[in-house]
Amino acid sequence: MLVTVRDNNIDQALRVLKKKMQREGVFREMKNRRAYEKPSERRAREEAESTRRVRKLMRKRLEREGY
Repeated sequence: MLVTVRDNNIDQALRVLKKKMQREGVFREMKNRRAYEKPSERRAREEAESTRRVRKLMRKRLEREGY
């Protein structure tokens, strides 16, 4: 990941870096890797995340299209 510092403005560069890392999912991955997760727990978590994503998409579609 590359962030350019313009006019010695480190604060702005840090904000940009943090946004990029957030978008890439680096923080989420760091949080997940803090402790070992059993494969069965991982499958259950991924399934639950998928279900949540699908439900959210369906809610948005219902609001937008009305069916």
